[in-house]
Amino acid sequence: MALSDSLAIVQTILVASDAPTLRNEIVAVISGPDVEVHTVTSGPTVIAFVVENSPDLVIVDMQMGNMGGMAVCLELRLQESYDAVDHTPVLMLLDRRPDVFLAKRSGAEGWLVKPLDPLRLRRATKSLLQDGIYHDDSFMPVPVLVGAGPQLQAGSQPAS
Repeated sequence: MALSDSLAIVQTILVASDAPTLRNEIVAVISGPDVEVHTVTSGPTVIAFVVENSPDLVIVDMQMGNMGGMAVCLELRLQESYDAVDHTPVLMLLDRRPDVFLAKRSGAEGWLVKPLDPLRLRRATKSLLQDGIYHDDSFMPVPVLVGAGPQLQAGSQPAS
């Protein structure tokens, strides 16, 4: 074993969702030799884990039991405000594009709109672990250019 291997920094990520398939999907995508992944199924368990372990990142599902992602993030930010816990970046998993507003208001550093794909999930995780932010652009409407070219009349052929 090389000296650099023994000094590798292991980052701790907490994944919170009451949906086993979602938890398993996330763990499969973000696991690695330098990442320690823990999973929980409820909001109160997230808070307790963060208090005890100070993870490097929390990935939380927006819809989860009686304390979902927004409530978890608000509680973490409240506890940070009086130094009860260290700052922990939060990646919120959203069900709908309109939920982006709630993720922003709760203080989450990042969000992804489901369905998830491995590339976006890895990109978001990497960005947040590097003290950054990640805002999923998939929630934005696709721009449509109006009046960008000559108008075609019914039955006419485009100019060549």
